[in-house]
Amino acid sequence: MRDLFHLLLPKWWTARARSTGSGRSRATRWIFFAIAGGFFWMFVFGVLYRVLGYFRGIPEIGALLAGKLLGLMLLSFFSLLLLSNIVTSLSSFFLARDLDLLVSAPVDWLRLYGAKLLETAVNSSWMVVLMALPVFTAYGLIYDGGWWYPLVALGVFIPLLLIPAVIGSAITLLLVNIFPARRTREILGLVTVLSAAAIALLVRLIRPEQLARPESFRSLVDFIALLRTPASPLLPSEWAQTGMMSWLTYEPDYLPFILLWSTTAGLIVLGAALHQRLYAQGFSKSQESASRFKKPDPAKSFARRMLAPLSIRRREMVLKEMRIFFRDTTQWSQLILLAVLVAVYIFNIKFLPLRTEGVTFLLANIVPFLNLAIAGFVLSAVAARFVFPSVSLEGRTLWLLRSSPLPMTDVLWSKFWVGTLPLLIVALAIVFITNVLLQVTEFMMFVSIGTITLLTFALSGLAMGFGTMFPQYETENAAQIPTSFGGLFYMMTSIALIGAVVILEARPVYSYVRRLTYGGDADPTEMVMGFVLVGVLCVAATLVPLRLAARRLELGEA
Repeated sequence: MRDLFHLLLPKWWTARARSTGSGRSRATRWIFFAIAGGFFWMFVFGVLYRVLGYFRGIPEIGALLAGKLLGLMLLSFFSLLLLSNIVTSLSSFFLARDLDLLVSAPVDWLRLYGAKLLETAVNSSWMVVLMALPVFTAYGLIYDGGWWYPLVALGVFIPLLLIPAVIGSAITLLLVNIFPARRTREILGLVTVLSAAAIALLVRLIRPEQLARPESFRSLVDFIALLRTPASPLLPSEWAQTGMMSWLTYEPDYLPFILLWSTTAGLIVLGAALHQRLYAQGFSKSQESASRFKKPDPAKSFARRMLAPLSIRRREMVLKEMRIFFRDTTQWSQLILLAVLVAVYIFNIKFLPLRTEGVTFLLANIVPFLNLAIAGFVLSAVAARFVFPSVSLEGRTLWLLRSSPLPMTDVLWSKFWVGTLPLLIVALAIVFITNVLLQVTEFMMFVSIGTITLLTFALSGLAMGFGTMFPQYETENAAQIPTSFGGLFYMMTSIALIGAVVILEARPVYSYVRRLTYGGDADPTEMVMGFVLVGVLCVAATLVPLRLAARRLELGEA
């Protein structure tokens, strides 16, 4: 263990130097992080505390509902961790800059595997850990977990972090050995497809729409039986949920804890054996050249014709951004995952029981706004993955752009439009299709499309601004950039923006629609004021970060 931690010391020193370095800017970052993080955690904790308090007041099935909710959240965490570890392990085990020294040094293979496995787990899991803290805290307080509850939570959560790390590292190791060496980075294309298919399958196995329609069951016994049935008895997330709820309901069951820790230990042993046998060959393949012959590119010719109205300078800048995006497989391959997740979301919208008996006017009109908020969350996540890293991906070549006669505002705006226009197409498609499935009125369709258009520009502007103010030029993998401090701060800010937009529009629009439906004088003044405030807020969220980012680039501070 001493040698293992010795290998991790350089990473620890680097992280500590970045977090404790002197300077007002770094202190300001931590203050903003503490404020934004505090509000975000309080919001998540407050919502869960109210929901769980309501569940606990329901006799017989309250604990089952709380357990089902916990199982859904743990399954989401597990899916995110699996995908994140697959992406991160490629960089940690095969593309990291310290590997040339470590592989050639007299370092035992087992210690190298343990060090890189821990590095992969930490880099992939820290954001999920921050998200899980308010969740576990709310469950512990509502159900009186007691003094031993933190240890119980660690007992189920640590294996839930290690199992995806081991599985993700093993999958990456196998793919590196199977695929040709010059296509090492393109492995992530297949990995993304497999991960997306697995996530879609897990979501459909849960069948969450059944819980929203208890009247479709023949009796209460069938409904309770569904609540008691796990999504899959083979999923570690279900073991974690069962173990934690058994403790919180004062019926301790030690089998889930045994399953979690024994599975973790067994997978680590199997992963180490796989590493011993295949790592040297895989590392050798990953270092080979990736050169290719030049081929005609019809897509490039088509793009040039489409961008012909632009000036030569701006057209070439846009083409450069497109080449950077499609050249990196870790970038464009994740579009497949995005498409699958959007399809699953739209498919689930179809099963919402909004036209059944007992659905009130209030609920039928709140759902489109909730759908708008969820679509905004999807857009913020996509912008964090594709727009936020665009400046950081320039890396050391940014000095070439600064030394050229190109204005840095043109560079920034070319990145903005290349990222925003596809994002706008996705946003309009999501909102239009889901609103058609929800059978909203023409007025609500107009409101939703207008709002999501403003939100798209605002979220893209925030992503570009935060990505420029918190760059990560030395990153070894584009997938690690959104998980940095700036990425986390951007996500919190975007969630606050989405919440403000929905709050400003929801009440005046609901009052207007209610008066039109049930009669009475419909005064549009309040609604117009809400739209004006939303427009001002979104325009400010678009232009102010871009202005600050352009100034930072021009002064050479980024």
